Amino acid sequence: MGGIGGSTAEAELRDLKGWDRPAAAITAGEHGARIERARRLTRDMGADALLIGAGSSLRYFTGLGWGASERLVAMLLPVSGRPIMIAPRFELGTLEASLIIDADLRLWEEDESPSLLVAQALVEVAGTTLAMDPAMAHLFVTRVARAAPSLTIVDGSPVVDGCRMIKSPAELALMQRAKSMTLEVQRRAARILRVGIRASTVARFLDEAHRAIGAPGGCSFVTVQFGRASAFPHGLPDDPALAEGDIVLIDTGCTIEGYNSDITRTYVFGEPDAEQRHIWQIEQAAQQTAFDAVRPGAPCESVDAAARRVLEQAGLGPDYRLPGLPHRTGHGIGLSIHEPAYLVRGDRTPLRPGMCFSNEPMIVIPDRFGVRLEDHFHVTETGAAWFTRPSPSIDAPFG
Repeated sequence: MGGIGGSTAEAELRDLKGWDRPAAAITAGEHGARIERARRLTRDMGADALLIGAGSSLRYFTGLGWGASERLVAMLLPVSGRPIMIAPRFELGTLEASLIIDADLRLWEEDESPSLLVAQALVEVAGTTLAMDPAMAHLFVTRVARAAPSLTIVDGSPVVDGCRMIKSPAELALMQRAKSMTLEVQRRAARILRVGIRASTVARFLDEAHRAIGAPGGCSFVTVQFGRASAFPHGLPDDPALAEGDIVLIDTGCTIEGYNSDITRTYVFGEPDAEQRHIWQIEQAAQQTAFDAVRPGAPCESVDAAARRVLEQAGLGPDYRLPGLPHRTGHGIGLSIHEPAYLVRGDRTPLRPGMCFSNEPMIVIPDRFGVRLEDHFHVTETGAAWFTRPSPSIDAPFG
């Protein structure tokens, strides 16, 4: 059945080898260049400093892979002078072992206020306007504002997005590795399918296969949908067993050095019926048309519009109506699985070389089935380039 079924999880895992095409980690030099670009963009927007909280942006600028919690861990970046790291004192060892950039460490004890440390540092650098990380928890924004009542706080999105939206060659290489690995895992998952297999069994295989191929964290997420469940973009909370003739929709990814993959494949276990085949072919055409619409300088929303025209010409939609496409055509991707900009009506961000997006104009036939083909591309000087080869047909989804 075109690479669907005929094997077992045990056989596929035995056959999997670690990925032999490594991609280098981001260097200290590249982190330094990011810091300098952030300074320029902060200065350009009229702010004196930028505050970045724990999460993907902190990793982007400092190399520090630190998850957000109720304790403030942050980088204060003045437009001149050393970056200042604010962190709990008991985390000093971990901080020193993980931090890529040179920074002034300001540490706080559990009974002290890290917001006061931020306020004091701003006084030192004569900062009156602070650009705030758009992902910073409201809890910390309000505490910093109370600690420095004369401070003007502005949205730091132009700085953060202005840096992170454009990927470097090193970032593209890490993303290429993650996406290529996930596509191979998807191919092998199709081979283990059989009548009666549970979605949860396939999900466990996807996690184990990602680990076997070289993704140390396994799946960063996974959804396996059979039959009717595929009509819901993020599935249903049950654990269906696969039946002959079911649509199979698998959406999964991994991270390499923090950079994400996110690939969806949809096909049929058995012989597709006429409607399944027809909808799959429309989806394929919409995905390709969206890709062909990519041009540097064009607004992001134009890619979404191109995909929707294909669907409307086929009698689907219009707009977000079902049967049709209920969500945006794509999202930015990098250190976050969903990040600006977005391929959706209203996002007029100009496409620029180095931007990376998903391309997934899903078609939903309500309460029956859905088809989503998701691959990713990066914008080039002349158009777009795929990270992974799109699915060629419903009969041979992996070629």
